[in-house]
Amino acid sequence: MSTTGTVLVTGATGTTGSRTAARLIAGGHRVRAASRRATPLPGAEPVRFDWYDPGTHGPALEGADRVHLVPPVGDGDPAAVMLPFLRRARAAGVRRVVLLSSSAIPEGGPAVGAVHAALPGLFDEWAVLRPSWFMQNFTGTHAHAVSIREEGVIMTAAGSGRVGFVDADDIAAVAVRALTDDDAPGTDLVLTGPEALGYDDVAAILGDVLGRPVVHRRLTYEQMRDRLTAQVPPDFAAMLAAMDSAIADGAEDRTTDAVERLTGRPPHGFRAVVERELVRGGVIRPAGAPGAVVPSPLDCFVLRFD
Repeated sequence: MSTTGTVLVTGATGTTGSRTAARLIAGGHRVRAASRRATPLPGAEPVRFDWYDPGTHGPALEGADRVHLVPPVGDGDPAAVMLPFLRRARAAGVRRVVLLSSSAIPEGGPAVGAVHAALPGLFDEWAVLRPSWFMQNFTGTHAHAVSIREEGVIMTAAGSGRVGFVDADDIAAVAVRALTDDDAPGTDLVLTGPEALGYDDVAAILGDVLGRPVVHRRLTYEQMRDRLTAQVPPDFAAMLAAMDSAIADGAEDRTTDAVERLTGRPPHGFRAVVERELVRGGVIRPAGAPGAVVPSPLDCFVLRFD
């Protein structure tokens, strides 16, 4: 692995960005940790970065030759701000970009799919990470985790469809390899855990680990869309609800070997991750319990891009 150069990590305080930055630092790489408030991160150089403030883009890119690219959260047309930034990055000397996308969004698809399609034409060294739904959606400040804590319920329009849920730690491990290996992947990588689970399965595992009932409440597409509209713009809510419908039709019922191929080890299983996250911070304890966290409105999405 190369240890030269500097990696700019956008979304460095997010679910995968923070883990990617920490792994890069632990591996001896120079990291510029980009966030809206230039939040300090041990071992990294904090820099202010706001997708919607181009004045922050140039300073953030100074000295960087690689970028871990996390799209703006909740933006239905991220290409409008991301493509100008990428052209600026290329002009500034960035040679490799690793984009965080989603298993649900193919090259040329909606939202970040347009950025995926443009990336190979902008950089010779690139990769697109397309993780499945995060296991941390059930253990952090995501809407699912909130409803689990407060009501013992997971609400989806996914029916009996199954998902190859993936650990954010595994996503970060793949991101580090894609950023630092001598040869960039030059392709998109669909990242999953070791097994595909239905939300009924997820609820059963959570209930067993937590020692209290957790159930999966099945909503219609319309009910899910309307529920999400209280948190995100209507068009984005409709897109997210449609992704649940796609799960119900089998779109995410798959597993891949991408994590093991890139990292040399198997991906983590769901039960092990839930148990680990509970020990780390008690983040799925009932609201008001010692160690429970207060959810942020920005975390209340079914699909994560951080």
